[in-house]
Amino acid sequence: MDIEFSREQTDNMVARIKRYFEDELHQDIGSFDAEFLIQFFSKELGGTFYNRGLQDAHRCIQEKILEADYVIQELEQPEP
Repeated sequence: MDIEFSREQTDNMVARIKRYFEDELHQDIGSFDAEFLIQFFSKELGGTFYNRGLQDAHRCIQEKILEADYVIQELEQPEP
């Protein structure tokens, strides 16, 4: 799965990757290498993160539907 990012999003991620490599690994990484990592992770792992997001959204919607169902049941009036 290829995920497209805007230039601004890509630049932001590149800066964050470069900062991580410098702060945590004490290594300099170029912008090209950082962008390559983004493309690699997007292609190889993007689907897993995307599917997790869908699962989380689905669970959230189900919870809201159950809440709405409960509220509707509370509104019911007894029948004569």
